[in-house]
Amino acid sequence: MNTSSQIHPAPSLTGRAGGESSLRIIFMGTPDFAVESLRTLVENHYNVVAVVTMPDKPVGRHHDTLQPSPVKQYAVGQGIPVLQPERLKDEAFLEQLRSYRADLQVVVAFRMLPEVVWAMPPMGTFNLHAALLPQYRGAAPINWAVINGDTETGVTTFFLDHQIDTGRIIHRVPVPISDTDNAGDVHDRLMTVGADLVLRTVQDIEAGTAAAVEQDQFSHAMTELRGAPKLFRENTEIRWSEHTVKSAYDFIRGLSPYPGAWTTMRTADGRETQLKVFSSEKSAEGLRLVDIQLAGKRRMKLDEYLRGAHIDGAVLVEKQENGEKVWPFPEKYLTLPR
Repeated sequence: MNTSSQIHPAPSLTGRAGGESSLRIIFMGTPDFAVESLRTLVENHYNVVAVVTMPDKPVGRHHDTLQPSPVKQYAVGQGIPVLQPERLKDEAFLEQLRSYRADLQVVVAFRMLPEVVWAMPPMGTFNLHAALLPQYRGAAPINWAVINGDTETGVTTFFLDHQIDTGRIIHRVPVPISDTDNAGDVHDRLMTVGADLVLRTVQDIEAGTAAAVEQDQFSHAMTELRGAPKLFRENTEIRWSEHTVKSAYDFIRGLSPYPGAWTTMRTADGRETQLKVFSSEKSAEGLRLVDIQLAGKRRMKLDEYLRGAHIDGAVLVEKQENGEKVWPFPEKYLTLPR
């Protein structure tokens, strides 16, 4: 059976049992990053009347098992109604959404909303973004901040409007990035700080003290307004010829642990395989790979892999428009510009 929306269960107009605030909130989110914000609202006795999340994802060898999102799993455990629309403009979904009579909608790590959804509640819809807007607008702000070697990022709450990540800013909180952090470390830090900021933002909106300002008021503080495009195979390849030791190191940690920076390894007999790199070390001698994973194999330390592999004459290959460039592998250090 295929319907435009999966909706479970029927709407409850009294909201979540035990809620102390009269503010009616609909929460929208999908991954683990969003769960912490939802949990913080629930544990602070906010009346989350419904959750909107992505449809269950087919998993398993034959895609015959449906896996609910982390947000759905938490919501079901708390007895919060869950809506899982396939299309956000579907009239059946919109009718269900209206029936909850939400005062405010909170969005954390969901997807772009049409105006008919974000303009629905009288107090508006705000989003938690994992960067200091207006910098790093886009789908992967955490990754790109680390890839670019930034020493600071942060979280921002802002009201949604017609353009993605451009609405009026409510609050911004800076968060440091250390030289040894990878994207996963920053993700976990921003998840916690972001949940506190979501709570603070809801409190201010409820109290009528939220003073939202246009994003151009912050542009002067940014040395460069960078985007954060979605990550694909094409932009996660390590283009060794385009990197210094430092930028390659940052690129690798900015894509770790997911989706992983990758390169191509060719053995002496001409066979090629994808090699993912999850961590590296930089020194005066160059760049040393540390944690790797070959296609179809488990993640392991490079030293461990070399103890059981015979890859004399192997190279790392970068395909270029006019041929290719190769680097001997495994040498202790890759020679790259300083």
